[in-house]
Amino acid sequence: MAKEKGLRIALISLHGLIRGEQLELGRDEDTGGQTRYVLELARALSGREDVDRVDLITRQVIDDKVSDDYAKLEERIADKAYIVRIPFGPKRYLSKSKLWPYMEVFVDQCLSHFQRTRTVPDVIHGHYADAGYGGGQLARLLGVPFIFTGHSLGRVKRQRLEDSGVKPDKIEASYAISRRIEAEEFALETCSLICTSTHQEVREQYEKYENYIPERMEVIPPGVDLSSFRPPREGDVQSDLIRDIHAFLHDPEKPLIVAMARPDERKNLEMLVKTYGESPQLQREANLVLIMGSRDDLRDMPPGQKTVLLNVLTLIDAYNLYGKVAYPKRHKPDDVATLYREITQSRGVFVNAAMTEPFGLTLLEAAASGAPIVATNDGGPSDIIANCKNGSLVDPFDSKAIEKALLHALIEPQQWDAWSQAGLKNVNTYYSWERHVERYLRDVKEVLRDEDVPPPIARGRTTRRLPQLDRLVIADIDNTLTGDDDAMHDFFRLISEAEEHVGFGIATGRRYEDVMQLMTDNDFPNPEVLITSVGTEIYYGKNYTLDTSWRKHIDFRWEPEKIREVLGQVEGLYIQEDNEQSKFKISYKVDFSIAPKLAQLKRILREQGIRAKCIVSLNMFLDIIPSRAGSGISIRHMAYKWGFPLEHILIAGDSGNDEEMLAGSTLGVVVGNYSQELEKLRKYPRVYFAGQNHAAGIIEGIKYYNFFDQITIPNDKLTAADDA
Repeated sequence: MAKEKGLRIALISLHGLIRGEQLELGRDEDTGGQTRYVLELARALSGREDVDRVDLITRQVIDDKVSDDYAKLEERIADKAYIVRIPFGPKRYLSKSKLWPYMEVFVDQCLSHFQRTRTVPDVIHGHYADAGYGGGQLARLLGVPFIFTGHSLGRVKRQRLEDSGVKPDKIEASYAISRRIEAEEFALETCSLICTSTHQEVREQYEKYENYIPERMEVIPPGVDLSSFRPPREGDVQSDLIRDIHAFLHDPEKPLIVAMARPDERKNLEMLVKTYGESPQLQREANLVLIMGSRDDLRDMPPGQKTVLLNVLTLIDAYNLYGKVAYPKRHKPDDVATLYREITQSRGVFVNAAMTEPFGLTLLEAAASGAPIVATNDGGPSDIIANCKNGSLVDPFDSKAIEKALLHALIEPQQWDAWSQAGLKNVNTYYSWERHVERYLRDVKEVLRDEDVPPPIARGRTTRRLPQLDRLVIADIDNTLTGDDDAMHDFFRLISEAEEHVGFGIATGRRYEDVMQLMTDNDFPNPEVLITSVGTEIYYGKNYTLDTSWRKHIDFRWEPEKIREVLGQVEGLYIQEDNEQSKFKISYKVDFSIAPKLAQLKRILREQGIRAKCIVSLNMFLDIIPSRAGSGISIRHMAYKWGFPLEHILIAGDSGNDEEMLAGSTLGVVVGNYSQELEKLRKYPRVYFAGQNHAAGIIEGIKYYNFFDQITIPNDKLTAADDA
């Protein structure tokens, strides 16, 4: 009997620095618990017989300021697990809030990787909002199920920042929070399964989202690498970190109160120092140890981290805690396990008093080492304490409560013993990786069996393939090709006289029948590719053969009658004429002085359980299309299906319904008469704003990129993209 085919799983985690060994945890706010989680999940999954391969897909980074490890395109981390690094955006290391302009490029590059390796995963699992967007797009293109884990969510972060007094415009500027929230909504709308770590995440975070569907939620606590974390043993060698800590302290034999977190305001380290500084009893009973990441020079730290660290040092000085508090500059990843063992050896306590804690992986590591814990009552620690019964929860804003909880563990030996033993026992019961992957794969297989998941896009051939081209010009019609008859016919002559390796395509919001009539009336050259009705229909070759696999793909959960019923009750929306409607496009005229804003229109559809895209152009037209459709994604489907390099496709457009196809690895040209809706693309990589209007702007863009010869992107554009 043949062996059943194992699963191929793609985990996507795009930000931070990820490598197989010596994780730089705490280097910055992007290199923390998520990077360790996805790495250990990949390894744990690869150990299963029913899994063939796990790819942890992340971003390639080539930067003198970080290790060369992050430049390797592929790194083997277990027998069947690999880190795959996809190059997109500037080569240098970027924080997660700077990645958004490059997400379409990631999708393109990842599709190229799948095509080059001739592999398609059975399931894609995106981690955090950026991978939620990118992974969701890939899943839609490939027709495979999508799983999402948010780790932390934008709506919650925005609310907490606003509650702490940060102005909305500053939040937007610092965190691109609107883009993040929209990506999270997209991920929730697209996914078949949402994996969370705690019940509080479900109740207090995901419920804030319009696309929250309880039936898709699954609480699966992550595992701990129990081989790395254990209680102390006789003969353990003292690490450099422990020696550094002892050098700070007058009496290093005292129990240790240890906090380990990057210097971030949300980690509440200042409150912990204040609590210790105002408690003579805590100072008598224990030393305080603060592991705040690694730093070479405080002056070079990011502003927010530097402020927190300076505040901590100021409090140590104000309370005169020298000799009682240790705060080493750096530590190696291997030192962390020895630190937990030192807490247990000293009969101390591990504390996490963060204002908010999505999960709390360090609490599990401490438990596996036998150290009791005191933790914030916000987020994941509630589930951890409930399961492990190895410590107490505190209000992170109540200094007296923190003091009382710490003293309870420090001065009551029987309680310390009970918590230590309970933690050792229960962390193995509830938080092993074996338990995690067992439940995870059970849910993944259930999703794969779900009849609601459509089959992958067929990559078969039509009776006539696209001509043997190596580049393609695709243009919108209205106000891009048209608007200046002389310029339009100059463009058509240019296309007709071009070398045989240059092709021509049209992408328009118009219906197929209207386009055919328009082409006849204006003597258009025959396009090799015709994309109509805002990316819902694709035709190939001289006979305009319909791409039926694309129609099947976008038909997923498309409910046109329900959409018309719901939007028919909205003031300010006026259904357009019949000749503007098609099977997969519902078109309205919209008066935004009466109608709700676009975000509210999306919310109305979401609240009715409708999955669809809303596209506004010229601030007066609204197209509703399937969630899997769109001009940009249709072009990528065409390129993927036919093995066409995206870098050799030039796209020209003028309005909002062209936005999706202009961003990405293709070469974009925005003609001079563009709608202000496209202004947001000015700093995007590979988007050129022409000075000439209509078809003359397309010609200008062709010359700008030297598109008919050796394609180039001028240095000024590369510099602008790198600085974006």
